[in-house]
Amino acid sequence: MSFEILAPTLPESVADASLVVWHKQIGDWINEGDNLADLETDKVILEVPAPHSGTLKEIFKHGGDTVLGGELLALLEVQDDQQAIAPVSRTDEPRLSPSVRRLVAETAVDPNAISGSGKHGRIRKSDVLEYLGEHPAEAEEPAPVPNPESAAAPLSATGIASLRPEQRVPMTRLRAKIAERLLQAQQNAAMLTTFNEVNLKAVMDLRNQYKGRFEEKHAIKLGFMSFFVKAAIEALKRFPAINASIDGNDIIYHGYYDIGIAVTTPRGLIVPILRDADQLDFAGIEKGIYDFGNKARNGSISVEDLSGGTFTITNGGIFGSMLSTPILNPPQCAILGMHAIKDRPVVENGEIVIRPIMYLALSYDHRLVDGKEAVQFLGVIKECLEAPAHLLLNI
Repeated sequence: MSFEILAPTLPESVADASLVVWHKQIGDWINEGDNLADLETDKVILEVPAPHSGTLKEIFKHGGDTVLGGELLALLEVQDDQQAIAPVSRTDEPRLSPSVRRLVAETAVDPNAISGSGKHGRIRKSDVLEYLGEHPAEAEEPAPVPNPESAAAPLSATGIASLRPEQRVPMTRLRAKIAERLLQAQQNAAMLTTFNEVNLKAVMDLRNQYKGRFEEKHAIKLGFMSFFVKAAIEALKRFPAINASIDGNDIIYHGYYDIGIAVTTPRGLIVPILRDADQLDFAGIEKGIYDFGNKARNGSISVEDLSGGTFTITNGGIFGSMLSTPILNPPQCAILGMHAIKDRPVVENGEIVIRPIMYLALSYDHRLVDGKEAVQFLGVIKECLEAPAHLLLNI
């Protein structure tokens, strides 16, 4: 008996997807729930789970093909229970997320040799990396031994060309979407950036004093991002135009604060949304960001996680960036850029002292936000971070 394998229902606003890879081939035994293939949209990777156990009989869509929601992908030949017992016992392979599967494929590591630390023994990316650290030889091929005679021989035209290799590959859907949105932001907005600097000594002292008790009580580390999210929300409340967006000839003022946190993944930059962030305490913000990071790494982030947002924060400082001009995330009209924290000499009370300084950048749409508002907005963030009692006491 044959069962149809259909493409999953695509998220709203997603017209189609690309079939990235089949994890099973014709003739393979499939256990119910196994991921058969990965579909890539311009936002997320979708898995195609097997609805039943059986043998993969026929494949209709191949790598690189465009797929619509509900479209026929393959046929699964289902056997009776007695026939299926033996294949099930022989193919008890660990289930892997898309990112882990890619890493396993790139390093040629046997996933059955890895102990998973995830739920129900699921293998996580960190498990693979830890295994590679303990067994480096399994991921490396021996370097070829050069032949002195061949090295002395003159190079042919083909040999010369091989010294300047090129590879042409299509953009992933996510990379193409990023390119489209960045180009849209530059073409459709009067974008301008203003800068300021902030002394983070008070924040660092407060964090160092309470991070142990904070982690013990909330089971999450106290980072810097929660301070910046809180400071940004306070500034947005004072300057509602920066939390607004333009729709045609209308301005939409948002009475809520959905803060996008830019996250880098192997597939590209994504911006999951902390919804109603003004209602979250420091622990809630840190847990939300931590969860987004985990989802981004294992490929389980959803379209809902990425939809909406009224303001975005991006932190290039984790990569060592000293100063940058972040690009707007349409239809939002502003984005805050954080940068690396560096000890710098500053003047306090007539004396030169060393303080941990970060440069801040606010890019904004000048059609909606005046320069005065942008400068004052950064001033509020600076004030809140240099005297964090403002955030804690709501003053």
